[in-house]
Amino acid sequence: IPRHGASIMDGNGRWARERMLPRPIGHRNGMKAVREVVEGAIEAGVEVLSLFAFSQENWQRPPVEISALMSLLEEYIQKETDELESQGVRVRVLGDVDRLVPTARAAVDRVIAQTAHNSKLTLNLFISYGSRAELTRAARRVAEEVAAGTLRPDQVDEATFAARLYTHDCPDPDLLIRISGEQRISNFLLWQLAYTEIV
Repeated sequence: IPRHGASIMDGNGRWARERMLPRPIGHRNGMKAVREVVEGAIEAGVEVLSLFAFSQENWQRPPVEISALMSLLEEYIQKETDELESQGVRVRVLGDVDRLVPTARAAVDRVIAQTAHNSKLTLNLFISYGSRAELTRAARRVAEEVAAGTLRPDQVDEATFAARLYTHDCPDPDLLIRISGEQRISNFLLWQLAYTEIV
């Protein structure tokens, strides 16, 4: 059983297009799949589940699609927070959440606060996330500490760098599943996936 399972939750738009349905219908069906994945992880005994839900590149999509995705995020949190809390799931949202619309940001803050005490499963939702941006952020933090004199250059090693990543308190993923079947990692957890099995 993997301690940390990760998934790129994509292919919703293609799923809808193949059925001649609007893209938002595909995203809504993807939202239903999240519940199944979370329940399956709990049942299997996975400790950490990381889901790549919305990349930084997704901000380049048409405004109407972004609006639909933000509404779906709010709807998911509204519907699932109590259930996640009762199942012992701790939710974290990782990425540039400052870019979220205020209502989506408020929903994110609410689910994080309501589930913070749980420990059965840590659910990392990667929203407005890009791994290159995460690595740049970590490098900037190391550089700032060296410039401030709180960290010496010879103290900078892999552990020092990893401690400045969003996932600093999680084991690296053992398993990555890409739902759509595409065979690329799409700027997701570039550092953390170094030894991960990919399906």
